[in-house]
Amino acid sequence: MTGPRRIRVEVVYALPAEQVLLELEVEEGSTVEEAIARSGIVRRYPDIDPAHARVGIFGKPVRMETRLCDGDRVEIYRPLIANPKEARRARTRRAGTQRRRA
Repeated sequence: MTGPRRIRVEVVYALPAEQVLLELEVEEGSTVEEAIARSGIVRRYPDIDPAHARVGIFGKPVRMETRLCDGDRVEIYRPLIANPKEARRARTRRAGTQRRRA
C-alpha cells in the first residue's frame, strides 16, 4: 500500500537585496499555510508573520487555506513601505520641481 501522493511546490520570498526560492514536496491537498510552515522560511526570516502575511500563487492573491497543486509557486509578500498613492504624488511633485529648475 502506498502513502499519500506528494506534489512539488516552491515557496518564495523577495527582499530588496535577496530572493529566496525553496523547493519542497508536500502531501497532495496541503494548504499554502502548511507549505510555508514546512519550508522553514519563518525560522530563517523571523520578520515574516504567517498570521498576517499576504500570500499569492503565481502573482494571484490567495488565502492561507488555499489548497496547492503540483508545481505551484507560493509567494510571500512583504508589507508596503509607503502608500502607493502618496508615493506617486511625491514622485510627481519631485518631477515638477526638477522641470521648473531646468
